[in-house]
Amino acid sequence: MSIFERFLTLWVALCIVAGVALGQMLPGMFRAIGAVEIARVNLPVAVLIWLMIIPMLIRIDFSALRSVTAHWRGIGVTLIVNWAIKPFSMALLAWLFVGYLFRPWLPALQIDSYIAGLIILAAAPCTAMVFVWSNLTRGEPHFTLSQVALNDAIMIVAFAPIVGLLLGLSAITVPWATLTLSVLLYIVVPVILAQFLRHRRLRRGGEAALTALLQRIQPLSLLALLATLILLFGFQGEQIIAQPLVIALLAVPILFQVYLNAGIAYLLNRWAGEQHCVAGPSALIGASNFFELAVAAAISLFGFQSGAALATVVGVLVEVPVMLTVVWIVNRSKGWYERGTRVGTAGQQAKAVR
Repeated sequence: MSIFERFLTLWVALCIVAGVALGQMLPGMFRAIGAVEIARVNLPVAVLIWLMIIPMLIRIDFSALRSVTAHWRGIGVTLIVNWAIKPFSMALLAWLFVGYLFRPWLPALQIDSYIAGLIILAAAPCTAMVFVWSNLTRGEPHFTLSQVALNDAIMIVAFAPIVGLLLGLSAITVPWATLTLSVLLYIVVPVILAQFLRHRRLRRGGEAALTALLQRIQPLSLLALLATLILLFGFQGEQIIAQPLVIALLAVPILFQVYLNAGIAYLLNRWAGEQHCVAGPSALIGASNFFELAVAAAISLFGFQSGAALATVVGVLVEVPVMLTVVWIVNRSKGWYERGTRVGTAGQQAKAVR
């Protein structure tokens, strides 16, 4: 990982401090920035979100979709966890912790908004950071690439319906026009632009030119993320100062969600007899989130000062340290995992003989 990625949590914490301080010192500037919007989409933030997302999507090679059947069991497990378990388990955890257990310690007017933010966070599978986590677990690179490409293709059509369904079940009014616009702005258009830039670079200079481009623009992506966080916390500053416990409480369902879904994916792969180099990235893809998209969608749907935007930012805050603990667990349990897959494979072979 680059120094930005390795210490992302530290940079996020510094952005919280800077954003809160600037929000108190320059409230007029932040109000002016918040007013620059079209159809409820804030234009300065939209630019920053594109700078975040497009460099990450340039990494994705959609031609890898041709090889999704090479590790069909791992692919199947990850799809089930990402699209049939994770958004719904997060909704349940959000209702349990935010809507019930922690309700007395949270601002009453923001309860539904916090739940909405957590749902949005879980509805988008991770993209760029998955390659980092996969590399740290010595994951099968072709599986990781094909799985990320497949998830991104599914996200184009599934993100809005899943978010709309779960927000509706939470009795939260769904602004469908804004949700559809968010999908177009923050998924469809960035994917098209990123693939255009990718193929243009490959035609002109091959893989070496593409790698050089990614190395140049990756810091820009993370700087845009940090700038967005300063804006968010500039707007959230008064609420955070009044309720410093909010961030810690919102982190609890996120932590449960990460370990729950990583564990489900890891165990299902072991039960299915999949190799450890596939099970590792499968568990990590199932646990992590595309928090850049979640932040953008929450801002578009509910605004800068909403609890939803704050909840997605808490996901950014805990992402790196929590995912590194999952990496550590996957690596340390490799011997245990492979003993189980050998037994499972032997049993399947014996049944086939009989």
